[in-house]
Amino acid sequence: MRMLTSGDKDIRIAAEAIKAGRLAAFPTETVYGLGGDAFNVSALARIFEAKRRPRFDPLIVHIADLSTLNMAADVGSLPRSLRAKLDVLCRNLWPGPLTLVLPKQASVPDLATSGLPTVAARFPSHPVAQKLIRYSTGAIAAPSANPFGYLSPTKASHVQEQLGELVDFIIDGGRAGIGVESTVLDLTEEPARMLRPGGAPREAIEAIIGHVETGSPPAPHSAPQAAPHSPGQLASHYAPKTPLFLHDANAMLGLSFCPDEAYLFFDEETRGAWNMRNMPNVFGADGDGRIFTLTHGADKGTADKTLEAAANLFDILHIIDNAKPSAIHAQKSPDIGLGAAINDRLTRAAAKRN
Repeated sequence: MRMLTSGDKDIRIAAEAIKAGRLAAFPTETVYGLGGDAFNVSALARIFEAKRRPRFDPLIVHIADLSTLNMAADVGSLPRSLRAKLDVLCRNLWPGPLTLVLPKQASVPDLATSGLPTVAARFPSHPVAQKLIRYSTGAIAAPSANPFGYLSPTKASHVQEQLGELVDFIIDGGRAGIGVESTVLDLTEEPARMLRPGGAPREAIEAIIGHVETGSPPAPHSAPQAAPHSPGQLASHYAPKTPLFLHDANAMLGLSFCPDEAYLFFDEETRGAWNMRNMPNVFGADGDGRIFTLTHGADKGTADKTLEAAANLFDILHIIDNAKPSAIHAQKSPDIGLGAAINDRLTRAAAKRN
């Protein structure tokens, strides 16, 4: 494994490696991705092996120019109404933290899409990601650069700690700005359906194309449990090694301080009220990897707080996990803006206990 800078020369080194079938971890605006040539089956297999990712969980294909979307997606096969929605979404929310599920081109290997007739495509806004894609093959398959099911990486150091020599190159582009993965929106049929909340809030999408459904499409009663329709849909995912318990604000306030456990509050108001209930036991615990707050400042609106909280979520969970408490107690976010994505990740992390 070789650590690279975000300079142009180093990005070209990583791009040449990807063209040769090797793997490079790189920053996006959401989290760090583990990238390989989207059309190289051997490179795709290495991604699954490095992450220990089940083959039924599809990858996201990243592009860096709207004109190259047709490399991965068969846009022409969409009905006219959905092509219109695709056009307005691309013009308003790409590049950005939005993944679109579309009919796939036959040239995309089945391994990238887990055998599905669709492909998950994204145009990231991070300049390093865009350069890497353009300098390499024009289409990079890249899930998050972490072992499957565990915390997503928001720093190059997270990738190094979790994957190490399983990746050939890591481009250090600083901390990811958004901090949670992209929103996944299925555009293969009406109405459009949000399969995973993420960095593009539902409110922003609905302001552009109108109402969207949420969750996986209903399956026939007689059908066996299906594989995921897109990345990030498994019930247990995005989890620290430490057992995580999720609470609403009132339940969080009712917890008593335990020095072996860690506490993750959404805001300072709840944390301050909890501190008062647990005095003097919590004094000295803040700097010992036990008590954290995702957002600071009472003067911010709730939507702005969820932006800050999302950016801090995985970074703080990495810190807590490294401190090895016996349990993590986390407060739910308000379910607006990026709060839906935060609650989704915490809910899936909590599901790992079961």
